Amino acid sequence: MPISTPGPTRPPVLTAAFTSVSAVCVTGLTTVDTATYWSPFGQAVIVGLIQIGGFGIMTLATLLGMLVGSKLRLRSSLIAQAETHSLNIGDVRHVVRRVAVTMLAFEAVFAIALTLRFRARYGDTWAEAVWHGIFHSISAFNNAGFALYSDNLMGFVDDAWIMFPICVAIIAGGIGFPVLFELRRRWRQPQAWTVHTRLTVYGSAVLLVAGIGAFLALEWTNGGTLGGLTAWGKIVGGVTGGVVPRTAGFNSIDYGQITPETMSVNYVLMFVGGGSAGTAGGIKVTTFFLLAFVIWSEVRGERDTNIAHRRVGGDTVRQALTVVLLALAAIAGGTMVILLVTDYALDVVLFETISAFATVGLSTGITPNLPPAAEITLMVLMFVGRVGTITVASALALKSRHRHFHLPEERPVIG
Repeated sequence: MPISTPGPTRPPVLTAAFTSVSAVCVTGLTTVDTATYWSPFGQAVIVGLIQIGGFGIMTLATLLGMLVGSKLRLRSSLIAQAETHSLNIGDVRHVVRRVAVTMLAFEAVFAIALTLRFRARYGDTWAEAVWHGIFHSISAFNNAGFALYSDNLMGFVDDAWIMFPICVAIIAGGIGFPVLFELRRRWRQPQAWTVHTRLTVYGSAVLLVAGIGAFLALEWTNGGTLGGLTAWGKIVGGVTGGVVPRTAGFNSIDYGQITPETMSVNYVLMFVGGGSAGTAGGIKVTTFFLLAFVIWSEVRGERDTNIAHRRVGGDTVRQALTVVLLALAAIAGGTMVILLVTDYALDVVLFETISAFATVGLSTGITPNLPPAAEITLMVLMFVGRVGTITVASALALKSRHRHFHLPEERPVIG
């Protein structure tokens, strides 16, 4: 629509489509400058799509999790509900309402904090401060990464009153509704947490500490990123640099200037992503750390994979392996296509494709210069990455069936 841009002409179809896909998939990759290319109406459409996309993903993933749980044998289902007090499949309306209330409550708190800072420190009018606070709060909680500034959030790199609320919003939105719900009830009883909550909370903590530490160590003296800041500014920038690769997409530094080592760390952080049934993307923390426990059990020669005094079934392990291998295949295919239609180096193209598939939104700056074929490839990766992991995992769980016989066993050579 022409009203979506400041000028009299309507935006090209591919530009509008790319922005819409990026917004509804809560990614944050853009081919144009969100702050100047789109009018207030266009920006309102973007933030509306972000809200719809984030709410839809959290609700859908939670309900699919309930549906998968209902396919358990009756005895297992009763035991699981007794231990976790999980919602039953008849509470769909209750789940939708609770997800909506949770999202709006978090977004309101962060919007107020950001509004007050924009008004007090940067001289925005109350109307501008409120709009900026609401937009960036919704974008942060939904892990979208869209910003109303031409340099994204680089102008606030050392402002803790802006960056820390955004980081907390990113973590809260990306940890997943089931975990938030359980933490609200049992935050004082970590010994009673479910395996899912333990993997998500402890795994996220490990990745956050490792990501922040690696970013600070590798970029502390880099003049293109943190090198020119004060010690406090470097800490604020380092914390942000360790949080946003968890599929948020905001950039407070120029990612085109990061070291190759930092780029490699970001590959891993982006690929893993955040928690299940949240606004984060990636293969999910639970998948990553579940496979880590599988490897540890195999190295120790144990037949079962045990986590927190619970045994993880073989079906779950196979589903995790399938999700990871399909994700690697999608990223490899998208990388190959973009390498064929552009002249960019492998490292920056791989960064772009992982960012798209994991719905991160970080970029080294090549997105606006990509040809149409590459843009369409990124759109497909964003869509597949946003709904693909949830759909594949749920479909595999719902299709699981038990054979009434076993074929003769044979072991191929491994390694």
